[in-house]
Amino acid sequence: MSQEPDSTQQAPSGSTSEHSTRGAYVTGGAEFNRDTNYIEDRITSDGRPGPHGEPGWPAQPGRYRLIAARACPWANRTVIVRRLLGLEDAISLGQPGPTHDARSWTFDLDPDGVDPVLRIERIQEAYFKRFPDYPRGITVPAIVEVSTGEVVTNNFPQITLDFSTEWTTFHRPGAPRLYPEHLREEIDEVNKRVFTEVNNGVYRCGFAGSQKAYDAAYTRLWAAMDWLEERLTRQRYLVGDTITEADVRLFTTLARFDAVYHGHFKCNRQKLSEMPALWGYARDLFQTPGFGDTTDFVQIKQHYYIVHEDINPTGIVPAGPALDGWLDAHGRESLGGRPFGEGTPPGPVKPGEEVARGHGAHA
Repeated sequence: MSQEPDSTQQAPSGSTSEHSTRGAYVTGGAEFNRDTNYIEDRITSDGRPGPHGEPGWPAQPGRYRLIAARACPWANRTVIVRRLLGLEDAISLGQPGPTHDARSWTFDLDPDGVDPVLRIERIQEAYFKRFPDYPRGITVPAIVEVSTGEVVTNNFPQITLDFSTEWTTFHRPGAPRLYPEHLREEIDEVNKRVFTEVNNGVYRCGFAGSQKAYDAAYTRLWAAMDWLEERLTRQRYLVGDTITEADVRLFTTLARFDAVYHGHFKCNRQKLSEMPALWGYARDLFQTPGFGDTTDFVQIKQHYYIVHEDINPTGIVPAGPALDGWLDAHGRESLGGRPFGEGTPPGPVKPGEEVARGHGAHA
């Protein structure tokens, strides 16, 4: 499988690379292909199986722990949705540090390097607890059953949809409808293009193994970015007039664009800050509770620039770009729309889950 920044592979026991961050992110001459085979178990309202026979687990408060590194865009999505819906008390949150070794993400930010709830040093332990010979990437986000310490699912696209549709009993009063039924077809269509061309498109540029592969990836990425710029020039949000799942999925890539993807991944036709509609849209979301207050720019940069040793062998983490522009007025209110529809913004960030001072755009 292709190793990717939100996953790691098990190194042979006792190998010299066992504790290295070095990974085979770039394959010479080849196009980057993301492994999208995940643990497909579903957490549903009553524990029923998924529509394709995926094993079902019941949605029960306190039963599960979400493991989501701040640095990872796919994990960042789950943290945003959890906060927007008010699921903090129903699903606890464990956050690994921004870098990982060849085995998996580690809880190096916690006291003694151990997750305080699961009592493990690395998320790999939860995977192997359930699947001793688990052959695929050890990815975040992952949901772990607290009582057994076993991983339940790491199917990141489905996790956030299930938060919206299967955990409704535990949503906060005023929780927004991020995946409303009447917009699901359009949301799914937009999400598909955003994932293939933008969310994954930046990685296709960064991990290209040849000039030909890079040129093709670059062309595809910027065709999609131009499509988004045009779409967001005439409407405040991607689908409908409120924030939906589609906006969450695009935001985490945009938040990393100038800090990482523009230079590190060579996605450098323009900076995000040079695209008026996309930059205004990104600032609009960033300034909305749930988005900017879950974004840690320091950890984001540390992850990409330190872990990708084959792309950045010096391990030097850049000091820039300046972040104060994220707080500038965006003027997107003129396009109409209501961020939370009939709902309300989430309250303050749960104590202990705040972005560290100096790691966000706020002073």
